[in-house]
Amino acid sequence: MDSGGASMDGESRVDLHVKILDEGVVERAKAVGLDALVYAPHFTHLSTIRERAARFSDDDLLVVPGREYFTDTWTDRKHVLAVDPDEPVPDFLTLEDTMAEISAHDAGILVPHPEFLTLSMTEADIATYADDIHAVEVYNPKHWPWDDRRAREIARESGLPTYLSSYAHLTPTIGEAWVEFDRSIDSAADLVDALRSGAPRRMYHRDGLSHVLKRRVEFAHLGWENTYEKFQRVVLGGDEPTHPAGDYPDRFAAMNAYR
Repeated sequence: MDSGGASMDGESRVDLHVKILDEGVVERAKAVGLDALVYAPHFTHLSTIRERAARFSDDDLLVVPGREYFTDTWTDRKHVLAVDPDEPVPDFLTLEDTMAEISAHDAGILVPHPEFLTLSMTEADIATYADDIHAVEVYNPKHWPWDDRRAREIARESGLPTYLSSYAHLTPTIGEAWVEFDRSIDSAADLVDALRSGAPRRMYHRDGLSHVLKRRVEFAHLGWENTYEKFQRVVLGGDEPTHPAGDYPDRFAAMNAYR
């Protein structure tokens, strides 16, 4: 489904998950009529995310900080997305420990790309933590059509609200999918409240050949992200800003799932 033009008064268009943020991203977001986006890059400390979100926000575009947590072991890794979490929580904890930590925050907790490749929460995981989850993703451009169908099935079984996002790792994908809430979203707190309350929403994504090509390019980008060298640097090297032994309370080091 495609929709053009600016959102109506009292409504807000939000891209709920992007991985990149710079002047080009902001220009693209404004050009396609977004009012807000959630910036949640991989392996970046929350303090850095907050600083960048504040720097690129202005009267025309709200940038909300988020964290997509990398949980569990490398062979059973799962992602969880928190919108505007209160406190820093590292990656590489178990899913159980991660959910226990972030559910104590006043954040919106989302399930990105359920059962997508080896990166995702399963239907059983979602059922286990349903009381803490505020929405399940049913579409993003990295998905193949069967991934979209499976995501919709999982969301229906869960009974939870749904969302979609661009999940953009590349600037041209910004705003290729968005949620239109029935209210003005003027702050991170407004967006979190809309998610936590299950606010009414409409969901859109672009279509046509251009969108299909962007989807395929985004999927191909996964190959760059998930190389053996990345595994060595992130997991074995222990040098990422979101490693439990980094700038976090000491208790997190003992919770490292990769020890």
